[in-house]
Amino acid sequence: MLPTPRFGRFLALPWRRCIHTEVNAPATIYALSTSPGKAGVAVVRVSGSYARRALDRMVAKPVSAPRTTYFRRIRHPVSKEALDRGLVVWFPGPHSFTGEDSVEFHVHGGNAVVNSVLDALGTLPDFRMAEQGEFARRAFDNDKLDLTELEGLADLLNAETEAQRKLALRQAEGGLRKPYEEWRDKIIQCMALAEAVIDFGEDEGIEDGVLEDVTNHVIDLRDAIRRHLDDSRVGEIVRNGVRVAIMGPPNAGKSTLLNMLAKREAAIVSDIPGTTRDIVEVTMDLGGYPVLVSDTAGLRESSDVIEMEGVKRARERGDVADIKICLVPIRLYDALESIVREEIDSETYVLLTKHDESPSPVDLEGIRTALGARQVWAISCKTGQGVASFLGDFVAILKDQFDASLGGSALITQARHRQHLQTCLESLGCFLETPHEDVVLAVEELRQAANALGKITGRVDVEDVLDVLFGQFCIGK
Repeated sequence: MLPTPRFGRFLALPWRRCIHTEVNAPATIYALSTSPGKAGVAVVRVSGSYARRALDRMVAKPVSAPRTTYFRRIRHPVSKEALDRGLVVWFPGPHSFTGEDSVEFHVHGGNAVVNSVLDALGTLPDFRMAEQGEFARRAFDNDKLDLTELEGLADLLNAETEAQRKLALRQAEGGLRKPYEEWRDKIIQCMALAEAVIDFGEDEGIEDGVLEDVTNHVIDLRDAIRRHLDDSRVGEIVRNGVRVAIMGPPNAGKSTLLNMLAKREAAIVSDIPGTTRDIVEVTMDLGGYPVLVSDTAGLRESSDVIEMEGVKRARERGDVADIKICLVPIRLYDALESIVREEIDSETYVLLTKHDESPSPVDLEGIRTALGARQVWAISCKTGQGVASFLGDFVAILKDQFDASLGGSALITQARHRQHLQTCLESLGCFLETPHEDVVLAVEELRQAANALGKITGRVDVEDVLDVLFGQFCIGK
């Protein structure tokens, strides 16, 4: 554990985010927080200094206890006309999502009911409709959520598979904030100790070996961040979708397989070689994982310029895919063109198609060895033979590749996280390379490292990121 420096200038006060303040309190905002359209229940959220006014003016009977649901008649604040009967909840700040006084009206989800409640709120002084993502923005400004938690919340709202839900929920609950804040705090402590040596080393009798201790702590931090970065990009892959490229020679059944997986006619199927010229993409849920499957052009040499452009794009897609599946007609596996053989390596999965055309048993292990592939299946898209076995094995491959990582510590989910972590790592490396005699320069490297981590959590220079992020939220969030 790092000692607490007596002269550290960076630990004296707890950090607070800089917020632009005005003489007058900001307007109280309101919006529909549930999806628009007919529903059993709709939730209208109110947040701001005058949120309590909505309860006092629009609810017939008093609502006193916080965070307690009350069944009340809701009325217009001016005409006193009854609008609906529903549940109301009072959340006094700072113990609310935004950190401000907040109210929720749980009303019937008909369009007329919701519009009447929103119109009624608009008649209250200093009330206005919320802008997109404004509730989340206020939560950020009031230190209720940091930037990584907000990103996790946005991902949770957009999650389409079970794996994405688990990943987003962990981040929204502070899974990334906690380690990043701990690392940043340790770097700041190291800065403070080094600053103490600069400012008071000779006069105050700062003990020998302080810089050596700081160096050892920085080495530990560097190693921890390196391990965090060495994650095979699992978090980013699951968040954005596992990229699967279906490749192989013409008429191998690539488009047929894509349509079978998608359970719809996503790609044109024809006996004419070269039908697929461009890449066809379909997103699907396989075993709880988001999978982006790409059907590519058939691999073969051709004098057709357009067809060769499709082949070029197919090979490029195979290079960036997380998983590559090569389809080969079972009768042609030992007579493949070199352009196809070049795409099969030890990480490639091979599907021997048109199994119904092979009268003799297939030596899958022998073919796997001959092709140098990772695993081989024999299927028939025409009869369905072997397809269920392949799909079951493929889902097991996804789980084996990603389940362990998702069950461990929080994962990097954004490219900007990785970029700032690498910047932090570079600055820590520069600190370690700087001689102790140049301690002033060394401290500046620590400051850059701390700032890099601060940009991830939202403590430093993140306005551009915020503008993009809040654009992903709905009006009521």
